[in-house]
Amino acid sequence: MSPESSVERLKRLFGYDDWANRETLAGLEAIEAPPAKSVRLLAHIVGAERLWYGRLRRQSKPAAVWPELSLTECRHALDELASLWRSHLENLDPAALDETVEYVNSKGEPWSSRVEDILTHVVLHSSYHRGQIAADVRAAGHTPAYTDYIHAVRRGFVP
Repeated sequence: MSPESSVERLKRLFGYDDWANRETLAGLEAIEAPPAKSVRLLAHIVGAERLWYGRLRRQSKPAAVWPELSLTECRHALDELASLWRSHLENLDPAALDETVEYVNSKGEPWSSRVEDILTHVVLHSSYHRGQIAADVRAAGHTPAYTDYIHAVRRGFVP
């Protein structure tokens, strides 16, 4: 796959990620008393995405990975993240996908990862936790948001 097509693929995946995060948020907002674990997991998605964005921008202390956020705060943060990711990907030089980013994880361990691997991780990490939210919402007796990628593509929610 050419670097240019990799950037285009990542733009689509981040479009899906934004849509799926907002569907998950809307699903939680529709529940009178959403499960606390689900709200905490959505806040973690927000925090982790902001953390990885900060690492890509080489910020020394980018964000808390487990912030305590209300659903309203999650909504505002998702708006900001959508704009940040869109701008980042629009301005991403395809050659930069192979660059390495050095960072320290939440355990204090130093690591380095390729930009393309980080971007792919962001989307997959969020998807993993949306699955946990769906299971938690269902266990609480509610119907979770339907956020499957293929559903989003079929319905035209992914560019």
